[in-house]
Amino acid sequence: MSQTKLQPAAKVAKTQAMPLPHRRRGIYKTPGDWAVDIVIAALITAIVLMVLYPLWFLLIASVSNQNLVNTGKVVWWPKGWSTYGYEQIFKDSRIWTGYANTILYTVAGTALNLVVTLPAAFALSRRELKGRRIVMFFFTVTMFVSGGLIPTYLLYESLGLLDNWLVFVIPSAVNVYNLIIARSFFETSIPEELHDAAQIDGLSYFGYFIKIVVPLSSAIIAVIGLYYMVAHWNDFFTGLVYIQTTSKQPLQLVLRDILLSNQAMSGGNGSVDGAGYGQEFADSIKYGVIIVSTLPLLIVYPFIQKYFNKGVMIGAVKG
Repeated sequence: MSQTKLQPAAKVAKTQAMPLPHRRRGIYKTPGDWAVDIVIAALITAIVLMVLYPLWFLLIASVSNQNLVNTGKVVWWPKGWSTYGYEQIFKDSRIWTGYANTILYTVAGTALNLVVTLPAAFALSRRELKGRRIVMFFFTVTMFVSGGLIPTYLLYESLGLLDNWLVFVIPSAVNVYNLIIARSFFETSIPEELHDAAQIDGLSYFGYFIKIVVPLSSAIIAVIGLYYMVAHWNDFFTGLVYIQTTSKQPLQLVLRDILLSNQAMSGGNGSVDGAGYGQEFADSIKYGVIIVSTLPLLIVYPFIQKYFNKGVMIGAVKG
């Protein structure tokens, strides 16, 4: 008797546990649901086009006839195929020296940045560190107040950093913004229980940082590493002011010199037609310079994108 009464209840429970067909297969949507899906898809498509199209236009414009580009006839595909800009850029031997210099400055600078920023952020995140708020205050002041160009130039001269490749590395060893991001990550995302367990196992602060904190911080390391890398790669002002030797110039400065020299040639022709052709060649080089200077970063970014998407918000203030 009891078994016969339990069977309908079991069937009801089994039926309730089964997922509904429209939830499982995504069908039986109302017209309102379809309208919302269409609007969301249209917005996402528009945003993607707004982000990608400028990059695509630079690429097709760099290999197109500049007269067609300037008259608006180049929209989606290259027209009047021309590689003159790239030929003028890469035939200059300084381009390879500039690439080598910039890669050296970027790799060495980013490595030093991480070696200095991460331990400093970890130390400032420890509540038992006395005076950490005072130290953080002095760090923060540098974000709003600087010594100025002339005192900085005189300081670098006294330190022997003028016309020295270390000027790209040592003065920018710490970025306060990245320091604050890393400190917030260590405070909010690393459980304090891990430190208690490390102390029980006899680990010092240094051992705890190297063996536990760093392996758990891959996301934030990728984020601030990318910030530092982009800053070093795009560093133009340092080379312009503090570097005099051509063989030590970064890529950005070399590309600037190539662009200015071709623009000067385009404006120095005697006839109007000659000036027009010269400007056409200068525009071709201009687009080529943009592609050459940004392509390495566009290649590197996809490999660290998954860490960047996670880490860019992981150190934010949590409500």
